[in-house]
Amino acid sequence: MELVNEEERNIPVSAENQSRIEVSVPDTIRETKGVENQSQNCIFNENQGFDGENNKEEGKDEPFDGDRDEAKENFFKIEFLKGETDADKPNGIPSENEDSGEKIGSDGVINGEDKLVRPHAHLPQPEAPPGLMKSASNGEDYRQMDRSLSVDMPSIGKFIRDRSNSFVKRISSLKETENQKGKIDISTFTEFHLPGLKIIVQLKKEENQNPDFDFKGRISFFSRSNCRDCRAVRSFFREKRLKYVEINVDVFPEREKELIERTGSASVPQIFFNEKLFGGLVALNSLRNSGEFERRLKEMTGKKCPENAPAVPVYGFDDPEVDQTDELIGIVRVLRQRLPIQDRISKMKIVRNCFSGNEMVEVMAQQLDCGRKKAVEIGRVLARKHFIHHVFGENNFEDGNHLYRFLEHEPTIPKCFNFRGSTNDEEPKLAAVVGRKLTKLMSAILEAYASDDRRHLDYARISTSEEFRRYVNLVQGLQRVDITALLADEKLAFFLNLYNAMVIHAVTRMGSPEGVIDRRTFYSDFQYIVGGYPYSLATIKNGILRCNRRQPYSLVKPFSSGDRRLEVALPKVNPLFHFGLCNGTRSSPSVRFFSPEGIEAELRFATREFFLGDGIEVDLDKRTVHLTKIIKWYSVDFGQEKDILKWILNYLDATKAGLLTHLLSDGSPINIVYKNHNWSLNT
Repeated sequence: MELVNEEERNIPVSAENQSRIEVSVPDTIRETKGVENQSQNCIFNENQGFDGENNKEEGKDEPFDGDRDEAKENFFKIEFLKGETDADKPNGIPSENEDSGEKIGSDGVINGEDKLVRPHAHLPQPEAPPGLMKSASNGEDYRQMDRSLSVDMPSIGKFIRDRSNSFVKRISSLKETENQKGKIDISTFTEFHLPGLKIIVQLKKEENQNPDFDFKGRISFFSRSNCRDCRAVRSFFREKRLKYVEINVDVFPEREKELIERTGSASVPQIFFNEKLFGGLVALNSLRNSGEFERRLKEMTGKKCPENAPAVPVYGFDDPEVDQTDELIGIVRVLRQRLPIQDRISKMKIVRNCFSGNEMVEVMAQQLDCGRKKAVEIGRVLARKHFIHHVFGENNFEDGNHLYRFLEHEPTIPKCFNFRGSTNDEEPKLAAVVGRKLTKLMSAILEAYASDDRRHLDYARISTSEEFRRYVNLVQGLQRVDITALLADEKLAFFLNLYNAMVIHAVTRMGSPEGVIDRRTFYSDFQYIVGGYPYSLATIKNGILRCNRRQPYSLVKPFSSGDRRLEVALPKVNPLFHFGLCNGTRSSPSVRFFSPEGIEAELRFATREFFLGDGIEVDLDKRTVHLTKIIKWYSVDFGQEKDILKWILNYLDATKAGLLTHLLSDGSPINIVYKNHNWSLNT
């Protein structure tokens, strides 16, 4: 072992770091110079240094007290001297230097017998293994303890105290350093690091209340979804940290009558301080620019809000709407009670919860007192209204042995989250009407619970909001809606909005998918019944919007040749729709909802916004274009890579467009690299 003197290394040893290590080396590891059974005892004191000569003469054995089998084990004993009491030391044994009177000479020899040895600086420092204790009879004998008593509790306690004291000293040192440099605003710190620790400071959030005056009243304002002026009012109140109550007449349509009564107009925004009408955005800007807003606010809201002020919307109460019951619901209820619904075998398959066509005809003929031909016509009407379906989708309704089942007995129903126990028996509303109401509700949700750029959503608050509760009730009306009557633009906007709304609903009910398998389940198993048929997120995207094309890494199309949902698929693919869909991840486009009237312009704007962000990056030096992986996954929708780059030019700003044009114009090859997709939830 190489020995290094502390003085030669020029490393000062403070009194605080003084320690004493006693090492007993059995004959299994000592130096062999032709002499058998030689043992060494080494004592090291950091405050004294090292002398590396062996003071044992060759051939002189020093007997080892105790069992020789125990002596053949390597063990060390470390005793901390500085700042310890006898109670703090292992087993309460006092220090030998203090109690035994031994002297350590300058040559490193203790009492003429033991020499001072220290391990090389690059070797591990000796530590006391568990299960060892020092003999109380003399200071040199060591014996092995019982394993059940091997924990040295005083040493552990001292170790914890030393570490905690060290942490406190470092914190104190940090404060002293800051005081030396001058007073530092702690609000500028978000986190700082210490060895082995990471401390994050989160300042307590201030109340959403202006602290300049005692706010006793209530600010209310009437709004509508997708209103630019309403958005400006909302931003102003948030900037001023003022509590306010928003009454969206698109979410609460019964409040529109109250708005007209109070203001004489249906225009929004209309701001109220308690029961007093303040005005709209023009009045707000006027007072803000003149500096009179704070004074006016104190005057009008310095007292408690009276009862005749606009009321706060109440959770859980739907608007009174007159829903018409389907005219055939009486016949359907009779059929549900009279038909022999049971499992049957057809085409070598077990078909569950079904009935035959001739059984249904017989029941209707008996109950309605009509002929079989009339019963068949009624059966076809029931099929068109999606009360019943052929189990294999072969026909609408025929008299005979064909098997049919009710909509609520479809095997996909357990995966459909807009179905609550039974079919919605109300007369279906027009798909365009349901789509417009869905857009208004979801837009109101984004305005209240999403970031300004709509890339981050507060799913926890969304799930408990009144707007979302009303949305969940609304989508039950999609079960038997007729979506074949929609025009092409209406159908595109309808399914784009439905997809984005379903993603939000899926996250609130199923949570965020963590891996590849979870993502496949998330996009395939969360379904709605729409127009009598199940639609998942993957089905809407690949079957409807992509005209029944295979999804990435799949060998089959979403719809088979006989699938009735093919009638709903769009006639051609508009590649811009990819940038209007948000799949709930951080790398996807921002969440938005579209109107049928301006769907094309809105999709172009969404595409431009996506590429203005991190959708594309151009590295001119390396002749490399970094693209979103959406382009790679759905390359069949965009065309060849060179054509894709030329197509993207139409949606870039001047800087990126100039760089990309330079790469395309010189004729040299361009390297296209696709970015990794960030699958983290967009919270």
